[in-house]
Amino acid sequence: MEKMEETVHKDINAEKTSKKVSVVIFKQSIIPVIIGILIFAAFWFLYAEYGQAYRKQLDKAIQIIIILFATYWTYKIASALFGWYAANIARKTETTLDDRFMPLFRRISATIIWTIGLIILLSKLGVNINALIATLGIGSLAIALAAQDTISNIISGFLIMIDSPFSIGDTIKLHTGEKVKVLEIGIRRSKFLAEDNGIVIMPNLDLSKSKITNYSKNRGEKDDV
Repeated sequence: MEKMEETVHKDINAEKTSKKVSVVIFKQSIIPVIIGILIFAAFWFLYAEYGQAYRKQLDKAIQIIIILFATYWTYKIASALFGWYAANIARKTETTLDDRFMPLFRRISATIIWTIGLIILLSKLGVNINALIATLGIGSLAIALAAQDTISNIISGFLIMIDSPFSIGDTIKLHTGEKVKVLEIGIRRSKFLAEDNGIVIMPNLDLSKSKITNYSKNRGEKDDV
């Protein structure tokens, strides 16, 4: 009986959650739908008035508008879903990884969505996509080689967030011998408060390579990480 009640309770919660998601998607779709209706109404008028003389130009223009509109709509929905997850799910989970990575995932998704939209748009305009992708690949490789330290620090920041050798508010001793309080664990570098109230900023790569003594881990027990 209790299991049945628990199952019913979970189903009700799931239904409420799905409704909340649908409400978020609906709200984020209102403005794009209104804009889309206005745009297509304008094109309907243009086709009625100038369709015979400028058919090819109008066809090309409406293809571009559709691609931009679909990309913008997808971006709005994805952004809303990330916001909904951060507000309704991430706060309730025991781990803080989703809270930390959610802004990054939102930016990555936005970049991917707009990049795909741009590639589709350029292909419709007759641009050689293969040559463009090859050029972007070579440029990305050059940037990656020039920013090795930055990339290493970002990867180290991810590993620190996942392994959690220390958390915000912990008191630790750095490999330099300084005893500090953790203020911020960033993607590229982290900030600490020294005993003299100075702010210590250290690259995450140095933190991941070095021995750190955590005085706050395991309810105040000293722990070397």
